[in-house]
Amino acid sequence: MKPLIAVAGRIGARGKLSRDAVAFAGRRCLDAILRGGGEPAVLAPQPFGQGGAAALLRRFDGLLLMGGSDVNPTRYGQEPHPHVYSVNDENDEFETTLAQASLQLELPTLALCRGMQVINVALGGSLIQHLGDIEGLIDHGPPGGPAAQGIPHVVEVQAGSHLAKAFDPGEDLANEIIGNSYHHQALDRIGDGLTVVARTADGITESIEFERGWVVGVQWHPEDTAMDDPVQQRLFDAFVEQARLR
Repeated sequence: MKPLIAVAGRIGARGKLSRDAVAFAGRRCLDAILRGGGEPAVLAPQPFGQGGAAALLRRFDGLLLMGGSDVNPTRYGQEPHPHVYSVNDENDEFETTLAQASLQLELPTLALCRGMQVINVALGGSLIQHLGDIEGLIDHGPPGGPAAQGIPHVVEVQAGSHLAKAFDPGEDLANEIIGNSYHHQALDRIGDGLTVVARTADGITESIEFERGWVVGVQWHPEDTAMDDPVQQRLFDAFVEQARLR
């Protein structure tokens, strides 16, 4: 049987396609899991009682946390910057609780962009709220905001990391890969138990891993190009394989 991958769904406003609010997951994420040999299942955002998130995740072989809007800065003790957008406390609480339960269970977990930020904040870390305030950085996101396309840039990957093994399973060498970047925030203080395993040339954290299990967070969006770029697809392949082994 295919490994069953829980995808943390997201609450969206009603619109032309639905007269009610929707719970959804990005098609590119779902397709990347399917190509990797997994079976994605979208979890409806919900409140959890004591132990509820862990009980739910025990039914799955892996967890995917998608990219999306900004985490509420009050979760890491800061007032919101004017450029913070589309904060949704229901999504924040749901994904944070899932992340904490997944780490406790040592469930294979892949966290993309916002998902990586959720894990960092859940473990006591903080975020740079707006990279545009810092001079000398490369472009990490498009100037047009959420509707624009991402910006490709080089990511330097640490040898020996889960990330390096995913991208180069035969040699396990340090890699320079091209990631499609689409963010205006980044990790600042690194959360407890996390290690930085990839950066850009300007020093911005591009990937983290947890001290236990197979937990990988990336700041770029591998799902954006995985359908045409086998290197980016390898990350989803490695994730699904870890779920299969579990």
